[in-house]
Amino acid sequence: MKHTLLAVSLILSSAAFAAGTRHAGNPVYPTYDGRVMAGYQGWFHNRSGGVMYPTEESVRIDMWPDVSEYEKTYPTGLKLANGETARFFCSDDESTVETHFRWMEEYGLDGVFLQRFFGNATRRSKEGREASATVIRHALKAAQRHSRAVAIMYDLSGLRPGRDDCLKLVADWKFLVDEVKATSYGARNMYLHHRGKPLVVIWGVGFPDRPYSIRDIKLAEFMDFLKNDPEYGGCSVMLGVPTHWRALEHDCVKDAYLHELVRKADLVMPWMVGRFTPLLYNDMNRYRGIVSADLAWCKAAGVDYVPLVYPGFSWYNLSRKEKGLKPMPVECIPRQGGTFYWDQIQAAVAAGANRLYVAMFDEVNEGTAIFKVSDNPPVGTTVKFARMDGRPSDHYLFLTGEGAKLLRGERAPTQPGELPERK
Repeated sequence: MKHTLLAVSLILSSAAFAAGTRHAGNPVYPTYDGRVMAGYQGWFHNRSGGVMYPTEESVRIDMWPDVSEYEKTYPTGLKLANGETARFFCSDDESTVETHFRWMEEYGLDGVFLQRFFGNATRRSKEGREASATVIRHALKAAQRHSRAVAIMYDLSGLRPGRDDCLKLVADWKFLVDEVKATSYGARNMYLHHRGKPLVVIWGVGFPDRPYSIRDIKLAEFMDFLKNDPEYGGCSVMLGVPTHWRALEHDCVKDAYLHELVRKADLVMPWMVGRFTPLLYNDMNRYRGIVSADLAWCKAAGVDYVPLVYPGFSWYNLSRKEKGLKPMPVECIPRQGGTFYWDQIQAAVAAGANRLYVAMFDEVNEGTAIFKVSDNPPVGTTVKFARMDGRPSDHYLFLTGEGAKLLRGERAPTQPGELPERK
């Protein structure tokens, strides 16, 4: 009997954790294939004594969330058209993250990549690192309750050349694995895997406006650690690169070393926000052509490909703060009631994509959010906000869920310019 119990214990132990690593086995999401994932910023925090956005000058966002379903909201210094105080959520609140993951489940978004910025990931004090992981901890709990996938996306923004390199992220990955239990949290393993391995994303590779060189930040060494370290490795790696990474032109560094890095990765995701617009004739044909050519390159290189889709872009309230720059118009890349977003989804799937990245779930700073957004934002003398074209606040969550069905062959495409109908 003792021998039988020991054998069962050993079997369960080997099933629970991947051999030789600190990651749990038996993932609910063993592959990115057939999945739609979104980016999740989680950076809207209450930092001003209980008041969010105390003045118009403090506003850096271009869309206003629909806060009617949040358990906790906070007053702002802004007013709605009817004179009521406009309220906002706080990303640090567990109830906020719970609401967001409930929406993901209700509308069919498979999960999110949790943004981990270089500055937060490399904080020296344990207290600082713990504070920066609050939203991740909330997300891991909510993912269990709502059966959504989560994964870590390292954003290299903030990396200082000559002082920093990617190997500084090793300590943070160990912290997330050991202390936060990112890859082993809960009764079910909800961490997104690809090719059967935990997926880690490194974003910000190959952009010419970055102060660092991709050759000098030990990126290949960090990728090697994630893929091959006997304890913390065994991971798949996805790189976030510019739109024109394949041709090494326009928004990309002209350095073929980028292709070497991509070939070392398991997936590549080009950042396409702002690169396409419904205001240009036949821009969806250009989008589809780029995705098709990228897919062919990646197939030949043995690398998987993830096209990006986004609903629109607006950057007025941020750009008006930039010295010497003329503010960008509100809704400079208009949503057109969702047709721009849906056309991208259909074009990507028609080009042969079998996975999608949505930018972004909660990014109201640049007007790319797909979560519930209000068509009744605050009014003011200097601030301006993008609108929802009279569509319901959940319109882009609904379209995202329909996009997931289209990706998996569970629904037929619509005619160009025609949106899915709600049943």
